Amino acid sequence: MDAPSSRTVLIAGASGLVGRSILDGLLADDSVAAVHSLGRRELPVAHPKLTQHRVDFNQALPALPSVGEAFVALGTTIKVAGSQAAFRAVDFDAVLAVAKAAKAAGAKRLGVVSAMGADKGSPIFYNRVKGEMEDALTALGFEGLVIARPSFLAGDREALGQPLRGGEKLAMNVSRVLAPLIPDNYKSIPAKSVANALLKAVPVAHGKRVMMSSELRKAS
Repeated sequence: MDAPSSRTVLIAGASGLVGRSILDGLLADDSVAAVHSLGRRELPVAHPKLTQHRVDFNQALPALPSVGEAFVALGTTIKVAGSQAAFRAVDFDAVLAVAKAAKAAGAKRLGVVSAMGADKGSPIFYNRVKGEMEDALTALGFEGLVIARPSFLAGDREALGQPLRGGEKLAMNVSRVLAPLIPDNYKSIPAKSVANALLKAVPVAHGKRVMMSSELRKAS
């Protein structure tokens, strides 16, 4: 007999490469009874399990339905955001706001997409913000916290209506040519592999776990 559906899950950032794959995985998982998606716009996805909540991440988030776990795949680039302040508003402020709202709604476990170079002491602004975000999430005290630090993501951004990222395209081209010489953690990784690794790790997470690209690829 199949196990009854029992998990209620929150996801933010399901319009992106990793987030969409996480959402697809949750909707296909028989152990998941309900999925609540937070986003600025409605996704072109309809499913009996899915409830979409349109929110403004720059404003206080509304009280959320009770959930047991959450996935946060929010992220942008300084070029797309337009400024360092606008980038931080997404990759730090919005991520932290969703995590706090999820915890207030009962979430015990959280999975988040960060970046390979995340380090609060980094001289590189992007990496420093990612590191500060990770520390802020750690301080929230989830029973289980899984942080994915992928290298450059491979996936079809155009199909999701997202702008192409030149750095990712260059990295993938270099990876194809120099693959044998590049350490596993630095090779580009399919967004679906990152999503699959988080989908497996988060439901059973205890304590804090940081997964680099090589581990994400194997776990997927």
